[in-house]
Amino acid sequence: MEQFTYGDRGATDRPFPESFDGRWPPGYTVMVESREIATNDPSAAFIALTEGILAWELHRGAGLTMRSDARRAEPGVVVVAGFGVGPARIKAPCRVIWSRAPQLDGAGRAVPGQRGGFGYGTLPGHPVKGEEGFYAELTADNRLLFICSAYSVPAGLAFRLVSPLTRLTQRFVLSRYVRAARALATAG
Repeated sequence: MEQFTYGDRGATDRPFPESFDGRWPPGYTVMVESREIATNDPSAAFIALTEGILAWELHRGAGLTMRSDARRAEPGVVVVAGFGVGPARIKAPCRVIWSRAPQLDGAGRAVPGQRGGFGYGTLPGHPVKGEEGFYAELTADNRLLFICSAYSVPAGLAFRLVSPLTRLTQRFVLSRYVRAARALATAG
């Protein structure tokens, strides 16, 4: 089994109501984005968004290819994300570190005050070293949030030289994740 390319694992595992402020490993660039998603039924939208995140649909909806032997993100699962076109496609291998499914009450509704989703860490061949987490959050007051967090450094000299481009690419993909999250939540 391939080893992770970084040593500070697990900082994206932030169950509700843990804050995204602080507790990030030193020396990494950190990005945390949170967007509220308006919906008439936050419980159903939370379940749909969480299930879409766990089934790689968030990534596919953002325009990435996802190659994995597993249908869902579960700890230990390896996935190779692809971004770009043809020979310019960047492959980004990762292994899932943690995952969290929606918690439901007896009526099959999502319990307010929880996060679902997963986090994965980089493997050799990824352009950065670090970790990323994808979360659906149903707040205690029944609002739906999509949150993405990441901490990373360039994987080598070549990627260090193009790190401004890498950051722009990460921001672009993040905007696509937000759009895909909204689509998944409103389908639920």
